[in-house]
Amino acid sequence: DLQICQHRAPTCCTKKMEESYQAAVRRERNQSIQALNFELKYMIVGHITAFQEAFESLLRLAENRTSSLFETAYRPMAKEAAEPVKELFTDISLYILGAETTVEGAVLRFFDSLFPLVYSRLINPGITDLSEDYTECLRLTRQDINPFGRYSKNMVTELSKSLWASRMLSQALSLGIEVINTTEHAALTKECSKALVKMQYCPHCQGLTLIRPCVGYCLNVMRGCLASVSELDTQWREYISTLEYLTNEMAASHDLEMALTGIRNSINEAILHAQLNGPQLSATVDKVCGQPKQQEGNLSSDHIVPVKEATETQTLVMAHASLNNKRREFINYMKRSRTFYASIAERLCDGDLVMRDSSTCWNGEDVV
Repeated sequence: DLQICQHRAPTCCTKKMEESYQAAVRRERNQSIQALNFELKYMIVGHITAFQEAFESLLRLAENRTSSLFETAYRPMAKEAAEPVKELFTDISLYILGAETTVEGAVLRFFDSLFPLVYSRLINPGITDLSEDYTECLRLTRQDINPFGRYSKNMVTELSKSLWASRMLSQALSLGIEVINTTEHAALTKECSKALVKMQYCPHCQGLTLIRPCVGYCLNVMRGCLASVSELDTQWREYISTLEYLTNEMAASHDLEMALTGIRNSINEAILHAQLNGPQLSATVDKVCGQPKQQEGNLSSDHIVPVKEATETQTLVMAHASLNNKRREFINYMKRSRTFYASIAERLCDGDLVMRDSSTCWNGEDVV
């Protein structure tokens, strides 16, 4: 009553043993594919972690540089500006990690929060009544009167270009893991299970426990079993090309590191622009929001302190080099895995599974 290992000679197998063999080949095949996938998955997961650590390091550095701008040049508003600065960099981090947010939304929210502070601490430092209603009016007015000139729009443009590639790379790496996990658990068909039993275990039914499959036979069976997985070859090659494109984009003109560390300078230029246009802004704000209470006394609004961009620190140079090296290492490794899905049958038939250096092997019917 054997269904798979039918042979004209006497056999030591039963139907129940055939069923056990089918369970065994499914388990072994999954383990073999997992072992093949492990190195590739390990590299991608390792680089996701490394990229995220490098991103976070650059974001912290850029955030610290931006905070120091307020502490050194705009002390009257430094304490209150800390929260909007923190929110801006949190939004940028979430955007890179794929959150449903936009760079433009994050930057404009920051400038909405910044304008009430610039207006009440630098342009009109005598204001004492900064009620919620008045603050909200200043936030809304910012969108109409554009107190920061072209600098807020420039910052959106620069960051959008550089962060887009980082966001796409982060999503692409996650997609790679998803693809590998899916192929790991691809179900074997009944026909495939039977073919694998015939190849690996039917010789045992004749007492031939040391005879292994012929190479060509193994390749035919594996290619049949993994036809659906090897169909990923074209898409996988395209995926590697996309990764290469994204890493080149990040390293080229849309340089993430320079865009992040340039935030400090963009904010400084924006504040200077608002201060230089203080009288016109005050006249417009008074019409829209009314005149707030002023403190008695002769407080000067001459708080313009041009800040020269700090020289690039050793930390920035190291973070920049670290991210570039990680990108280069990663893409070189991924390029070597271009043929991963095309050669999966060959790799499974490698090693101990088949007879390589012997003149006798199993061809599915007999020893040849």
